[in-house]
Amino acid sequence: MTERLISHLRYTALAVPNFEAERDFFIRHWGLSEVKSEDGLVYLAAEGSPEPFILRLRRDEKRIDLVGFGVKNRDDLHKLAEKLRAEGVQFVHEPQELTQPGGGYGFRVFDGDGRVLEFSTDFELRESRKIREREPIPVKLSHTVFNSKNLNETVQWYIDHLDFAISDSLVRPDGGDMMHFLRCNANHHSIAVAMGPHHSLHHLSFEMRGIEEWMRGAGKILRSGTRMIWGPGRHNAGDNTFAYLLSPAGNTIEYTTELAVIDEDTYHPSRHDISHLSTQDQWGTAQEMSELVARESFNDIDK
Repeated sequence: MTERLISHLRYTALAVPNFEAERDFFIRHWGLSEVKSEDGLVYLAAEGSPEPFILRLRRDEKRIDLVGFGVKNRDDLHKLAEKLRAEGVQFVHEPQELTQPGGGYGFRVFDGDGRVLEFSTDFELRESRKIREREPIPVKLSHTVFNSKNLNETVQWYIDHLDFAISDSLVRPDGGDMMHFLRCNANHHSIAVAMGPHHSLHHLSFEMRGIEEWMRGAGKILRSGTRMIWGPGRHNAGDNTFAYLLSPAGNTIEYTTELAVIDEDTYHPSRHDISHLSTQDQWGTAQEMSELVARESFNDIDK
């Protein structure tokens, strides 16, 4: 098994034009807690996670601002920076002290599609708590999924430069690749990349305490007037539950739970045919995947 320099997914930062509506939705309905707020900028945490924040929202044209990953220590962070520098990866900034909530030390680069990635360590953890039975709020950020015009090239960038590994893939009946699930630890995936018409956010996924809390959370969001795009159901790849909903900004966001944790020494990836209903939803409770459903997660072009 590869000894990776990246330990885990920390947070995702999004820019949205309707900043106030998006902030209020994630606090009032989705169940996140405000950590710090400035004019047009807010940092939101999950009560069950020690991460200083898991979502940052900023008022601007809609896009992914950046995705943050954790590194165990400064030695590993400098090793990673040196590796990426030697491989010709473009830096946004070199390792430095960070000023966001929790502080820390880190650097930022562009990935193969031009997204900004941050790698950080030595940040101050917040005091988290155990989510109560039947409490319908997220425990943590589970995974972030991108749309890319260059599916396999983008995935190879993460494999070559960051030592991510493919856990499973979704394919068309003719064998063409549609989506790859990528891991940086024993969790089945921390990111995934889907074939799309342009670069954009596909969806953000938030882990719930269990099945009961996941269902109660989905019902809570439906009662708030939010539209469910797809679900409730249970995926084959990753074996996690899914309920996809639309935020006020039109971003697809997911409540999930029970994402597979794998033994990396013995695990072998599978290629799942998306035309098989069991690939889409093991339970058969969600509507069948269609172009109309898929189009919802293409999102607006991320410029």
